Amino acid sequence: MTPKVEPTGKASLKDVTILVVEDNVSNFVLIARMLGYLGIHCEWKTSGYEVVEYADTLPRLDLILMDIRLPYEDGYGALKKIRQSERLKATPIVAVTAEANSEQIKKARAAGFDGFLGKPLDPDRFPDQIRDILDGEAVWELH
Repeated sequence: MTPKVEPTGKASLKDVTILVVEDNVSNFVLIARMLGYLGIHCEWKTSGYEVVEYADTLPRLDLILMDIRLPYEDGYGALKKIRQSERLKATPIVAVTAEANSEQIKKARAAGFDGFLGKPLDPDRFPDQIRDILDGEAVWELH
């Protein structure tokens, strides 16, 4: 599902749904506020555990922002399960982690993530990063 394109050529964000998989409440609140500023609806899951089952209940899912270090099942385990789901396998999944270094980026690429955003997220750049990702551009950034 690609976002509807406005006359400006940019994707409309009002119908977009992003699933944020993040175990830290304050990190989720920050992400949710930044997405809300863009007019994007987001859903929240605190662990990679059962993320496929949860995502399957959503009528629309345009992007998953996946923390790597999660309780019960980490982002890599959840990524593997999502890629095995017929409905979700094409959904872009971007790693979001405080372990932001070139080694982690290599590992995330090799695992099959579609992008990488290092924490702390930059509130000035985050909106453009999300727009770029939703427009199909690869974003691989340490901060």
